[in-house]
Amino acid sequence: MAKTTDHLGRPVVAVTGMGVVTSLGVGKRDNWAALTSGRSGIHEIGRFPTEHLNTRIAGTVEFLKSSDKGATALTYELAETAALEAVGQSGLNDRDFGGPLFLAAPPVELGWQRRVQLYGSSDEQEGYRRLLAVARGQNAREAFDEAQFGAIGSWLSQRLGTRGVPITLSTACASGATAIQLGVEAIRRGECERAVSIGADGSATEEALIRFSLLSALSTQNERPEKASKPFSRDRDGFVLAEGAAALVLESLEAAEARGAEIIGILSGCGERADDFHRTRSKPDGSPAIAAVRSALADAGLGEDGIEYINAHGTSTPENDKMEHLSLATVFGERMKGIPISSNKSMIGHTLSAAGAVEAAFSLMTMREGVIPPTINYDNPDPAIELDVVPNVKRGAEVRTVLSNSFGFGGQNTCLVMAREPA
Repeated sequence: MAKTTDHLGRPVVAVTGMGVVTSLGVGKRDNWAALTSGRSGIHEIGRFPTEHLNTRIAGTVEFLKSSDKGATALTYELAETAALEAVGQSGLNDRDFGGPLFLAAPPVELGWQRRVQLYGSSDEQEGYRRLLAVARGQNAREAFDEAQFGAIGSWLSQRLGTRGVPITLSTACASGATAIQLGVEAIRRGECERAVSIGADGSATEEALIRFSLLSALSTQNERPEKASKPFSRDRDGFVLAEGAAALVLESLEAAEARGAEIIGILSGCGERADDFHRTRSKPDGSPAIAAVRSALADAGLGEDGIEYINAHGTSTPENDKMEHLSLATVFGERMKGIPISSNKSMIGHTLSAAGAVEAAFSLMTMREGVIPPTINYDNPDPAIELDVVPNVKRGAEVRTVLSNSFGFGGQNTCLVMAREPA
């Protein structure tokens, strides 16, 4: 039996269940087959008109019942689908889970369909004044739920039978990793023996596309959608908006072994640092990202030589890829050139609030399967970024430890260290 406490005397946290949904499909099996074959889930947007828009592509999830029902409904279905797969694999009860829920979800607002519906229900006044007047007189539960940030977490808590008040969080592109960190910390503090951490995002809406376009953050390479996301390449021009979800069932190793659960992997370390430089841009010297990586390594009890693969944040934006390379080269030095690093976003796009959780799930699968997914579309290397990006084709490798990076807008930096087995 493995030691059930870590180097700091805290409970070792194991993963006993995982669930994944992306534009590549539903479930770990289909996603992993597509990911390791280098298949892209990015396509032309069909959910809403894109004429006259600079970006007309995304990694939207178009095959669920809620795919055309708005961001709140789709985010819930994505989260529920991933959660049921994860809890099912763990062997726990999906109606009486018995531990807390930590959910990473996108910010919420009324969709355009709801706004048009409200506006059209009156002919008094004009413009925004009419919308406000109509809204004041409404008593519509659906509209209320659509605009409540905690609604999705409450529905999931009721469906899964989780304990306590569900925690819903939004730390931009680091949200999924933050949800996992909160679950790990709750178990380490002895507050629970198990937790479910979920990252879900179904918010590839008209508003999101336009807002990110105004920030010049999105790729405009519309002609060949599958080639648009090209992390660490010289000709990268922005990220591709996407949707998805992933859920992890976390348990103390002691409790998991006591009930005979299969151990998928270990959450060894979590590190986070805030960046106060800019609302969207990273600090030019990369110091918050550097500190987050070092914090995660220290939390896991590892040195710079303890990581065998890195699941990159790898957004494909000119500035973020450059900053990530700077931070990793600073931490790992010359060794960084020989550490394999790849970006799942080259195939699934940037799933925003879900990204950290989705990439953690894929990191765990990398260790279990002995296969590193590629970074596709790496045809024009950036000479300023010297990395082994596992270009274009998967690679067989025995991987025992992984660092997964999530560097988000607003200075949210969260890194996770995972291991194949307990130390």
